[in-house]
Amino acid sequence: MATVTDLNSRIIFNSRGTETIEIDVVTDGKHLGRAAAPSGASVGTLECRSFPMNSPERAIEFFEENKSRFVGISADDPTELQGVMKDIDPTPNYSKLGGSVAYALSIASVDSAAKAAQIPLFKLLNKNGPYKFPFPLGNVLGGGAHAGPGTPDIQEVLILPIGASNIGEALRTNFKIHKEVRNVIERYDGKFTYGRGDEGAWAPNVTNDEALQITEKAIENAGFNLGQNVAMGIDFASSSLWDDKAKKYNYSRKGKALNSEEQIDYVNGLIKSYKLIYAEDPVNEEDFSGMSLLTRANSGCYITGDDMLVTNVSRLAIASKHRACSGAILKVNQAGSLYDALQFANGCRSEGVGIITSHRSGESTDSHIAHISIATGSKMIKTGILGGERLAKLNELVRIREYDLIEGMAEICST
Repeated sequence: MATVTDLNSRIIFNSRGTETIEIDVVTDGKHLGRAAAPSGASVGTLECRSFPMNSPERAIEFFEENKSRFVGISADDPTELQGVMKDIDPTPNYSKLGGSVAYALSIASVDSAAKAAQIPLFKLLNKNGPYKFPFPLGNVLGGGAHAGPGTPDIQEVLILPIGASNIGEALRTNFKIHKEVRNVIERYDGKFTYGRGDEGAWAPNVTNDEALQITEKAIENAGFNLGQNVAMGIDFASSSLWDDKAKKYNYSRKGKALNSEEQIDYVNGLIKSYKLIYAEDPVNEEDFSGMSLLTRANSGCYITGDDMLVTNVSRLAIASKHRACSGAILKVNQAGSLYDALQFANGCRSEGVGIITSHRSGESTDSHIAHISIATGSKMIKTGILGGERLAKLNELVRIREYDLIEGMAEICST
């Protein structure tokens, strides 16, 4: 058992230059665990609160006032730490402690415990396995909240190397296609300046339809077959398009507005046309019935909830009643603590919902979610494609391959 002996906190900066919380946890006087909280641009309304009173300084102050209460507890099991956090802050959304502190503290604790036990973090979190690599979702072309004006309304066009037999091959496939996407974009946008969004995806001045056509062509040019060894996916981020007063999805860059039925028809059409294996947030976060229709109609595609589920077991229960999602994004910082996220993962497995462990657009160079994706049996890991904060997670998967505990890539449905 690794016992917490010291803690420290600080304000640092994420990949956007935005302030965030980093926490150190020392166990047995010598094993340092460290973690920093990420943040999102496309944020569900039901996510936990990052900072009390929207103040990182207040979060640090409150943590420092209470950190002595964590000294002496076991860092091995997120349950004991969760009990202390809830004694300090019983609110459901971490409005006193702050979700950023809950995230950084809970992950730094298990990071330290894994070092004390001299085992990889994924094995500390899941002692029995089986352990398999998730497929990396590569974000190759972006728009919406992650890019600038003139880019597509669709937030992310994604690729998935379903034919890869190992993580190295999977990453090489994604990088090759990402490079080819740039070459194809140049034929559509003669003034393309090689601009990229928050997560490394190209951000050109093209329409939604052109974005998908560009990606399809790049896959072909790179020597792959769509739907056979490489599949496509879309993150619609539909809640950011939804006008609740008009009850329509406002595709402002396309100059169109779709009602709920038209949106479902639009999504179904794209899934069929591009053999999509993944569709994230295709309807707004409260439209469980629409999500259910899409799930029933597309058994070969992960119809995935992010803003709808916000890594929350209560929201998962509602979705399960409606049979609304076949895939679920797991973002630890949405839930707050690692304990909360692991409870959500348990619920997904019980309901037969595929887990997709995800980064945030505002990231640190931490690599913990690579281990969390393996520990939770995630089908995919969504961690952008380029940038030091993205490659930190992807390269950690390459290092994890050196352990003799991993059996291969996760099983995944194919269109």
